[in-house]
Amino acid sequence: MAAAICRLQFFQPPSSSCSLVKSSSFLPHKLPPHSSSSSPPFSNPNFFSTRLRRFSFTPPLCSTTNQIPDDKSSSGSASSPSIVGGLLDYLNESWTQFHATAEAKRQLIAAGFHLLSENDEWELKPGGRYFFTRNMSCLVAFAVGEKYSAGNGFHVIAAHTDSPCLKLKPKSASSKSGYLMVNVQTYGGGLWHTWFDRDLSLAGRVIVRADDGSFLHKLVKVNRPLLRVPTLAIHLDRTVNKDGFKPNLETQLLPLLGTKLEDKSVDYKEKNSTSSLKDAHHPLLMQILSDELGCKIDDIVSVELNVCDTQPSCLGGGSNEFIFSGRLDNLASSYCALRALVDSCGLPGDLSNEHAIRMIALFDNEEVGSDSVQGAGAPTMFQAMRRINDCLAHQYVGESAFERAIRHSFLVSADMAHGVHPNFSDKHEEHHRPELHKGLVIKHNANQRYATTGVTAFLFKEVAKIHNLPTQEFVVRNDMGCGSTIGPILASGVGIRTVDCGIPQLSMHSVREICGKEDVDIAYKHFKAFYQTFSSVDSKLKVDY
Repeated sequence: MAAAICRLQFFQPPSSSCSLVKSSSFLPHKLPPHSSSSSPPFSNPNFFSTRLRRFSFTPPLCSTTNQIPDDKSSSGSASSPSIVGGLLDYLNESWTQFHATAEAKRQLIAAGFHLLSENDEWELKPGGRYFFTRNMSCLVAFAVGEKYSAGNGFHVIAAHTDSPCLKLKPKSASSKSGYLMVNVQTYGGGLWHTWFDRDLSLAGRVIVRADDGSFLHKLVKVNRPLLRVPTLAIHLDRTVNKDGFKPNLETQLLPLLGTKLEDKSVDYKEKNSTSSLKDAHHPLLMQILSDELGCKIDDIVSVELNVCDTQPSCLGGGSNEFIFSGRLDNLASSYCALRALVDSCGLPGDLSNEHAIRMIALFDNEEVGSDSVQGAGAPTMFQAMRRINDCLAHQYVGESAFERAIRHSFLVSADMAHGVHPNFSDKHEEHHRPELHKGLVIKHNANQRYATTGVTAFLFKEVAKIHNLPTQEFVVRNDMGCGSTIGPILASGVGIRTVDCGIPQLSMHSVREICGKEDVDIAYKHFKAFYQTFSSVDSKLKVDY
């Protein structure tokens, strides 16, 4: 082994940063055929004295500006392009709920949607496409059918932009044993042990004072490893593998920013700063933010930052059939909904025979209960529906047009689902074990933790059946608790019919999650089919008559 170590000293590893490569360069590598006459390398006594071996590394497909080639085995229409490449780009751009909303905004504007403000009067017309944001972490977009009239329904896909993470406390600066530490608070129900020994950084939003005295809302992302939460060496915690890793979230989950420096060795411009944040955050951190934003430290008057994993989202698995990424819950659903809306009304004539309004609603704060002005617990979506209905009612349309519109409406609550874990399959109910690559999972719960009913499940599955798309079913075991979604919150808000569904995944709420590449395309096709065919399906079923 000593000789092996000597040889490895000459080996130069590849860069730790992930290469951004196009899908065309991501080609499979085949091993040479094994010769029965050749000896295994470690049986050769002269192995370590031979010339240096050449190592081949295939960079993961982290991001692409082109479409990933269609998977011919994918369910549904073979002519539909894959959106997986776009999803990887979206995930890599969207480190926070603010960045996810900003990127969705950018794509909507590029697709021809018109930006509205909730503070202004709206002027809408049939065939128009519009959107607005709230808090730059919540977004509602909609396309008006050319045959829409007040009282017709809304066909909505709702998801959320937030994910479990660590957030900086208002006063984040602390020091321990000669290290600069960052005080954080946990957001949502994360698997916090997965955040240890990761290359972490910061992203979020800041308020900056402009030269004219006004204030600017800006997004920031420090796109390099900046922080680390180191684990304790096993030599100092001998029983950790037997007793389990149970860190104290207040005292042992603090990220390390750097080593504490003597004041004389640091020449920060803000030594005499009058900023209100001077004592709240480390001068080093404020300098880093200042450099990223291109502004003076004194001009940064407020920060709202998430701790983020820097490893890019990428394809993985033996056949590149998986997506490895943070924040799949629930940015994968958000992106599929966004693309389905944009692509269902992107061509002339796509809305010519539509009597309804196609809508997406992307909310913040789902991971902590949705009770916020930008969460699903606020009446954001329903206020928008009422305004749309009133704006398009150019003449008297009869009694209770908005209430009638709600009764004609249908909501798809899209949130990631629990795929069966190969090492813990007993955690799933025996007959309801969703698998990756098998399509959207329809979620059921008799205690209304999910809003799905027999009627809403049938309608959503009927859309899939028409387009030859697979679906799966999930119900939690009776001896286990059940999570929930924004579905019941929105369904009970004004009484809108709702189905809860999601893309199956593993490692939910880990810093690094897994889902199937094919399921992303199936979800996109299912959502797009929902917009295009739900009206005809719904018209064939009468329940209350």
